[in-house]
Amino acid sequence: MAARKKLPHVQRTRDKIRTSMLINRLQEHVLAEEDLMSASQVNAAKILMGKTLPDMRTLEHVITNDMDEFDSRIAGIENV
Repeated sequence: MAARKKLPHVQRTRDKIRTSMLINRLQEHVLAEEDLMSASQVNAAKILMGKTLPDMRTLEHVITNDMDEFDSRIAGIENV
């Protein structure tokens, strides 16, 4: 029997599912009238999500730089 290929996207998919489960759990905690999670559990979830979700500040920086470059290209075209 042929050996199975290990697909690299399988681990990424599992990480996305776990992250989604953490987000759902944190939403339940925030919306509940009673505490469902301890402070240490919330902190641990925050740390784990930081490892799998992109940091929004980083995304904002990249988008800003791209827009600045785009604006300078447009200005160069208009001057021609």
